[in-house]
Amino acid sequence: MRVWKWLGLAGLAGVAATGAVVARQERQRRSYTPEEVRDRLTTRHDASR
Repeated sequence: MRVWKWLGLAGLAGVAATGAVVARQERQRRSYTPEEVRDRLTTRHDASR
């Protein structure tokens, strides 16, 4: 029974850590101005040619 308890706690910690990473990435994504987004997309498009 004790093993299942630890596995459950480890899974819960993994879900919380994943949520924190996603939230941080979303904040970084939203901090770009429209001009910065346009510039980045243009740069990526030019690099793919």
